Amino acid sequence: MLSKLRHRHLVSLIGYCDESAEMILVYEFMQNGPLRDHLYGKNMPPLSWKQRLDICIGAARGLHYLHTGAYPEYFRKQQLTDKSDVYSFGVVLLEALCARPAINPSLPREQVNLAEWAMQWKRKGLLDKIIDPTLVGHIDPESMKKFAEATEKCLAEYGVDRPTMGDVLWNLEYALQMQEASLQGKTEDIDNKAILAPISPATVAHANVTTDNKHISSPEQHKNPTEVQAIDDKSVAFAQFEPINGR
Repeated sequence: MLSKLRHRHLVSLIGYCDESAEMILVYEFMQNGPLRDHLYGKNMPPLSWKQRLDICIGAARGLHYLHTGAYPEYFRKQQLTDKSDVYSFGVVLLEALCARPAINPSLPREQVNLAEWAMQWKRKGLLDKIIDPTLVGHIDPESMKKFAEATEKCLAEYGVDRPTMGDVLWNLEYALQMQEASLQGKTEDIDNKAILAPISPATVAHANVTTDNKHISSPEQHKNPTEVQAIDDKSVAFAQFEPINGR
């Protein structure tokens, strides 16, 4: 059944080996490796918050497909349910946020279980205190809030209180939109600052500007001027610039 599934966000099962003491599952090759390699355990460049959201959204789409489109046997077995998947996915969301494994016995007792530890901080409104240090200052507060809410719902104690993967997917996409809007706003701020940057006094001193039939002259007329034309939706301005230092 698993080997017949084909979905962009699901790793396909190629085959298996069950001979003697060897029990092996063979999955589709992932060129960039598993997510955990990019989060912890290996010296790899950190993923941005947007990249992590994109990855989580892709995984959510794969699970949503299993739950709604092609996987009735999945539920007949009664070994896993859609709600147990949602809980497990909530743990994965925390791994992506905090860049640490779900269980780490080497940590102090209260930190061993990531889900329990993180939800304690979430209830205090301080989840941002335990996130991956490389993300500090790079997550939009609204994006973080929506992501944290979705994660907490996934980790509800009782399955009936957990959302569907469709709901989780919607919340993650909303969190991504908030992050992208924040990044777009920062880009526009940078652009505006560039536009409003002061003009060099040397440029102003050597310019004849004609706009709206008004003429502003420099102290003297200059030879061999270079004409620059600037056009906007309100006026047409012509400025004449004298070459400075032969340039």
